Amino acid sequence: MSLRITPSLRHSFHKTALRTKPVQRRWAQVHDVRFVATHRDPETVLEKYKGKLDKKAKEEGHGSISSLKEAYKDKISEFRRSATTLPSHSATSPSNFDSRQPQSPSPTTPQSQQSQTASSVPKTGIKPLSSYLDLDKIRALPNKEIEVLWRLRHAADPTSLCAVVPLDTYSRIFQTAQKHPQFILPLPRTPSDEQQPEDGNASTTAADIHFLQWSFHPPASPPVASAPTQNTHTSTILFTHLGSYKLHGTHAQPHTTVTHHLDLADSHGLVLLHGQVVPDKGVGVEEGRWLVMCLQRFYDFEVQGGEKKGKLLRSFSNGNTEGQEAFKVEELVEEAEKVA
Repeated sequence: MSLRITPSLRHSFHKTALRTKPVQRRWAQVHDVRFVATHRDPETVLEKYKGKLDKKAKEEGHGSISSLKEAYKDKISEFRRSATTLPSHSATSPSNFDSRQPQSPSPTTPQSQQSQTASSVPKTGIKPLSSYLDLDKIRALPNKEIEVLWRLRHAADPTSLCAVVPLDTYSRIFQTAQKHPQFILPLPRTPSDEQQPEDGNASTTAADIHFLQWSFHPPASPPVASAPTQNTHTSTILFTHLGSYKLHGTHAQPHTTVTHHLDLADSHGLVLLHGQVVPDKGVGVEEGRWLVMCLQRFYDFEVQGGEKKGKLLRSFSNGNTEGQEAFKVEELVEEAEKVA
């Protein structure tokens, strides 16, 4: 999975910092992140490995490198196709979760239901909510006290993010995330003296672009009841520098991770959010908090009164590059600037 960039933006994105001027805003575009590939000069690569290729050709009875390349033509083509395609992970695909919630379980006894659920929970590496709170005691408390305790639980960690999200708000965000599991968000920056335009135009906007990806997993803690439940999954979001994602693909290291826990969705109508900002990754805690807030505004666009945000999500997911539905990074920056 990758990003295609028009020539007018190629130079800016290679620096991972986007600078836009009002007079240029109608031209720049960002295309679907699934279709970017990195190209190198084939002659340079051939010259670098000429000795090894000569040896390989002789070992396999070929008279020249060209003959060797022709013999491996099909394998090379297949490798190139696979290298530019992001492998799908069935465990994290949004299609694995029915958007209709809650879901009724199959008729089984409570004991067998709990046994089957516990055995079916994969080891995703996600810490369950029970590792942070005593759920038996928490379920007896009112919503306000739960919110206070959740914030106090993370107050001592300077790199953590936390929030309590109403279930109806999360449900709308979840529905949008199933349709648009990937997106990009700009993080506004104040231009340095070196970045100031020569004409001294103070309205120039600078922004770092960050790639985000949702994943959906079975509940980190198995549901305790056999009745229909809202606790059908645990969702995670990874934020990565766009430049890093372009360079390393799925191996890029995220700078911020966010997890939504639905353990209290049935009893209290609450979803507990926990996030972590990785130190020394170029993003501070306040910037990570801003990205999470910006994500919520975009993914809950129906209530936030931002139809333009919904249009940007659809255009990005569909890979629209032309016409009125084309994805324009300037429009993305403008909408993000409206987040208070």
